[in-house]
Amino acid sequence: MSLSHTAAEYMLSDALLPDPSSARAKGLRLELPSDRLLKFVTVGLPLFLVSLAFAREFSAGSQISCFSPTNFTGKQSAYADTACWDSLIHHGFDAEGRAITKSLWALKVFPYSLLVVAVLMYLPYLLWRYAAAPALHCDLLFIIDELDKSYNRSVRLVQHMKKVQQASAEPEQFWEEYERAREERYFEFPLLERYLTCKQHAHALVFIYILRNLLLLLFLAATCLYLVFLHLNIFFQDEFSCSIKTGLLQEEPHIPALIPCKLVFFSVFQIISLSVGSVYILLIPVVIYNALQLCQWDKGLLSVYEMLPAFDLLSRRMLTCPLNDLNVILLFLRANISELTSFSRLNAVSALREATANKEDIDTVIDFMTLLAGLETTKPKHQ
Repeated sequence: MSLSHTAAEYMLSDALLPDPSSARAKGLRLELPSDRLLKFVTVGLPLFLVSLAFAREFSAGSQISCFSPTNFTGKQSAYADTACWDSLIHHGFDAEGRAITKSLWALKVFPYSLLVVAVLMYLPYLLWRYAAAPALHCDLLFIIDELDKSYNRSVRLVQHMKKVQQASAEPEQFWEEYERAREERYFEFPLLERYLTCKQHAHALVFIYILRNLLLLLFLAATCLYLVFLHLNIFFQDEFSCSIKTGLLQEEPHIPALIPCKLVFFSVFQIISLSVGSVYILLIPVVIYNALQLCQWDKGLLSVYEMLPAFDLLSRRMLTCPLNDLNVILLFLRANISELTSFSRLNAVSALREATANKEDIDTVIDFMTLLAGLETTKPKHQ
């Protein structure tokens, strides 16, 4: 008997989780994987394409090519190119022969507008980082710590039960006290349970998370509409008629009224705008999916932690609307599952419970540990 008792003590001591390291606080992920992907694409794509556009501008030199008259000198042709690039106004005639002008300045500011788009796309992540991430970090750190401690408390409780059962002269009386303790819910962890219940009635994190996705969706839609406007009004006109008869040259008779010009960078801007617009349109369903994640509970994570008595009570109450802070925390617990050491242990216990012949006797991890500790021979069946 002493050998079996010693083996049970070693088994229970090995079942305890190690103390958490100080690196856990620094390793917590405060963004979901899909949100990190969205940030990388929505912010990085316009910055990357703008850098390519600026690199081409610096390498290619002039962004415009005007067909000056043959009697123009080299300096006069360069002046015509510079004047037309500075003005970017198309002079034409309508169907009735009346003179009309059309500004093409949106082409000149297009690279800078993409920089503005990148800044706008980063604003929702700044909102989350400074308005929600600090509170979420504290919540995750406390809950992960308490979940691991709750598992360790269950193991230590079984260790104590084993010692008490060995020292008890009347095993039946011991199991009667055990059943009474279960009915009185002495094995539950009220701090963790009440904290999670409190988070179920809070809505600060879920409000900021939905606001973040709505802002991102708004900026994506606005950018797509802006690019559509450019294509419909400007991005099909790579040639225009420019007038340089302004200022001191207005009275010069040898200068023609209009000079035909062609935009050298036009095809590059078309490719950039089509790339950004296409990718942003594809990202809109991803943003909607991220927001719709909050419309249902993460039953997979909760089903594993129902082995802890505190979660058993919480799952019975989980009949309200899932749009609350607890659901957001569950999503981020899933993203930080590697920091949750007790999850793998409880997941294995849940799988073993399904494979155990007398699984109706196992309600919590405490029941499973009592069976592993060799107390199942005298343990009564739960009704």
